[in-house]
Amino acid sequence: MTSILQKDGGEASGAATPDILARFAATTARLAAARQEVRRVILGQDAVIDQCLAAVLSGGHALIVGVPGLGKTKLVEALAAALGLATRRIQCTPDLMPGDILGSEVLDSDAAGARSFRFIEGPVFTELLMADEINRASPRTQSALLQAMAENRVAVAGLNRELPRPFHVLATQNPLEQEGTYPLPEAQLDRFIFEIRIDYPSLADERAMLLATTGTTQTRVNAALDPASLLAAQHLVRAMPVGERVLDGIMRLVRGARPETPILPELKEALAWGPGPRAAQALMLACRAQALLDGREAPSLDDVASLAAPVLRHRMGLSFAARAEGEGVEALIGRVVTKALG
Repeated sequence: MTSILQKDGGEASGAATPDILARFAATTARLAAARQEVRRVILGQDAVIDQCLAAVLSGGHALIVGVPGLGKTKLVEALAAALGLATRRIQCTPDLMPGDILGSEVLDSDAAGARSFRFIEGPVFTELLMADEINRASPRTQSALLQAMAENRVAVAGLNRELPRPFHVLATQNPLEQEGTYPLPEAQLDRFIFEIRIDYPSLADERAMLLATTGTTQTRVNAALDPASLLAAQHLVRAMPVGERVLDGIMRLVRGARPETPILPELKEALAWGPGPRAAQALMLACRAQALLDGREAPSLDDVASLAAPVLRHRMGLSFAARAEGEGVEALIGRVVTKALG
């Protein structure tokens, strides 16, 4: 290891102190242990696990999309255990109300008969919140999470109440059953740093899964971090340098994926809208987080390319003409990445 302040182009912006190098080494070791703990129970989903960890390390939230039975709930539980975070689960249904998530005030009376209001915290007051099948909740209830995800606080009964730190939302969504669901508005989708797609495991991984999960004993996940060390890791992510080539690549990629400034001529007609500045911020933090997960001192263009799809796929909308022609967002992102990053 040379210097945590070494730039991508090879020019050092300053000498790394022994303290920073020690923190970097200790953090990468603990993250490697957390990653391994999750992989012990979630088999065949290494890329998904890394994206979830990168989302949390970036200080953000993630939307996990996959058909039933792929282990989305188990994944969130394993992540919470490996990171040492308190967790709660919300099962979203059409009749779920904002107060069921945020909490509410109740009128209490003491032994003397004096009455006063007491606030009962909802499940949002936790460190890792799982919103299961979030698109089954009504828009009114979905919006209850917006302030929490953006500001780490909620307004209830005229008062702003701070949430624990760290605070992260990992929401799940079933892409198959759309009857009785409420699609997430673009403003809320933009609050998720990633949209993570989880697919079927390979034959070998599914066989190993059957043997591991249908016996008399279940694998337990051990905590490799705690809330304080996770906050320190998130601070370290923001302190990591980003080289000019990586910064320029992120800018070309995000700006080139907009219909107003298309990097490819066909995007002007194919896109109804493109990613905003929050997408560039998300990609910048996510690339740093991925580099830290891998034990590297700075992100590379390969990180930008690999994380482009989960960062952009929910921040781009196809035009009617593009949908009619069978165009897909994933294919568009792939062509944009090739053009922007060469």
